[in-house]
This record gives sequence, structure tokens and C-alpha cells, in this order.
Amino acid sequence: QICLSLVKLLFYLAHSPLGSIVLLDFQPRQFVMVDGNLKVTDMDDASTEELSCKEDNDCTLDFPTKSFPLKCSVVGRCEGINEKKNLFNAYRYFFTYLLPHSAPPALRPLLSDILNATGDLRYGINETLRAFEKVLHLYKSGLYLQKRPLLLKDYISLKGFRTVEGEDYKCWPSYSHLGCLLSIHSAEEAAAICNSQSRCQSFIVTQQRTWTGRPLASFQSSWTDLIPDTNAVVYIKRSASSGERL
Repeated sequence: QICLSLVKLLFYLAHSPLGSIVLLDFQPRQFVMVDGNLKVTDMDDASTEELSCKEDNDCTLDFPTKSFPLKCSVVGRCEGINEKKNLFNAYRYFFTYLLPHSAPPALRPLLSDILNATGDLRYGINETLRAFEKVLHLYKSGLYLQKRPLLLKDYISLKGFRTVEGEDYKCWPSYSHLGCLLSIHSAEEAAAICNSQSRCQSFIVTQQRTWTGRPLASFQSSWTDLIPDTNAVVYIKRSASSGERL
């Protein structure tokens, strides 16, 4: 969410009515999330000026660990230097820390491609935005899910119930520090996640939604202490409920 919102902001800056705008003091502390959107808190160090040049050798974009040769345009300006400077700063301050860690395994290669392409400045802001929107579409639609055996048949579902909230086993990347709370596309995906976790015996699908509209599911090591909740469905492994009365 943070990276996509940043890319949308940089897309606007690259195509603003004033021309391509560069953020000269590009640091994480200069941004804040407001209603799920990343915003710049200080525009004092923004500029529309692009480096003037006489030849391509005048247009090297330097960073502490990398340098990029750019073209000198016919009007004597380094082509795209503001856009590329913003994009590489986004890569080194945001993408490298946020992109590799929390996506479903099937989407990680796509995010790795974005990371590598922006790190080498092979992508401009237009291509980067399209790549992010493709990943978002796959994520929201569930098209990233690979065909696999149907596992939900191995669970008993109880509508209108949930388990008593409390600290349980933890997983990554959980929305709750007390247990394992993950976003899912469907109960079938939740069943696959539960099967992959040795301690999971049940999961609850709630009406809570993430910013993409995906429901949240809580994965738990037991299914005792059920209480009524009209907005939840609890799924219990048949093997876990064997010999027990539901």
C-alpha cells in the first residue's frame, strides 16, 4: 500500500502542470500516510529545474552506491533526470525495505522484477506504475492463486461463531501481534494457509477488510470456547474435531 501510493505520487510529480518535479530532500520522514494515501509533508525542497547540459557526459545521475548516464536533450536539459532521481530514491528508501517481505509467494517474483528494474532505472515512473497496478489486480482478484487440491472439504464450518479472543501462535506477516491474522482471497486460500502451519487447527473468517477489500482470517491452534458472532464463520479441521462434539 505504501509503495503503490508513493508511485502514484511520483507519477503525479513527473507529469505535473508545472513540469517534472524533483524532491531534493527525499527522506522517509518527509512523508505521512493520510487516509491510506502517502503525502509529502514539506515541499520547500521541491524543484522543477532540470540539469542543463551540452552533451551526454554532463548528465550523470550520481548516488552514493550507483551512477546512471542520462541523455542530453536537444534543448540542453538532462532528459528525465527529475523523474529518475525521485524513482531511485523511492527504490532505496522504500522499495528495498517493504517490497520483498509480505506478499504471497506467487507474487514475489513480480515484486522482485519491480525492485530490480527500479534499482537499475530500467523502468521509468509510467512502467513502474503499470507494474504495481498489475500486481494489485492479481492480488485483489485472486488470479495469483495456483491450481491446487481443494482443501476446504477437510474442514467443518460453523456460521455465526468465533473463538474467544486471546494470545495464540504468531505468524508473519500478521496484522495482529497477539496471534496469526492474515488477509485472504477466500476461505479456500485460508484452508491452504492453515494446512501449511503445523499449529493451526482452525481459522475464523471475519467481516474485517483490508485496504484492498480482502477479508481477514484469524488462524488458531484450537477451536474450543466458541461464542456467538453473527459476522464470523469458524472453520475447524475435521481431524481436530474427531471424537469431539460440535
